[in-house]
Amino acid sequence: MVMNTLYLVRHGENPANINREFSYRKVDYWLTDLGIRQAEQTAAYFAALTGGPTGRRIDAIYSSPLKRAAQTAQIIGAATGHEVEIIEEFREINCGDFDGAPPTDAMWEHHDQILRSWRDGDLEVRFPGGEDYHTLLARVRSGLSQAITGRDGQHIVIVAHGGIVGASLKDLCADADHGVIWTVPNRNCAITEIELHADGVDAGIEQARGVLKRWAAAEHLAD
Repeated sequence: MVMNTLYLVRHGENPANINREFSYRKVDYWLTDLGIRQAEQTAAYFAALTGGPTGRRIDAIYSSPLKRAAQTAQIIGAATGHEVEIIEEFREINCGDFDGAPPTDAMWEHHDQILRSWRDGDLEVRFPGGEDYHTLLARVRSGLSQAITGRDGQHIVIVAHGGIVGASLKDLCADADHGVIWTVPNRNCAITEIELHADGVDAGIEQARGVLKRWAAAEHLAD
């Protein structure tokens, strides 16, 4: 049995957060000034963790290809001495026709209803022109497989997005308190910690079992 610790970091603030824009591919912003400060605070947390009394270290940093995630990851990597590897599969939920469209309250209600449907087991519900839950989970598993194959006892930072992290934990950490995931906001640059257990370093990600240790921890953020 092998185990790796994953730190799933939501990116720092970007203009899409302020403007409530849907952002999968067409909408792609760099961080705001606040987002940069949040990323720097998160970087300081991981730098202190690496050099602290726990004996933990950061072994690798991966990121979604979207600018807000990659910039956050680069700031963390600069503080911990790691290059950032981009994994396409960690991109935000494919919201299809919503991406790049002027956002409305009705669109956000539709978005939230789809997430509620997934939570309640209706996994075939699909974003208009986008993906259903099965497609989302398959690419998350593919991304995680790239991140953990051949690793044991390592600590891995993955900078991604609130939607994809919250939705996929339904299956990745089946025994977690999912009420907490739905009621405690995953704010920008919050950290979710998972222990991912598998039968061997080359075991398929489908057989891996996640244990949720922390959800959306934000004590390291001053803003």
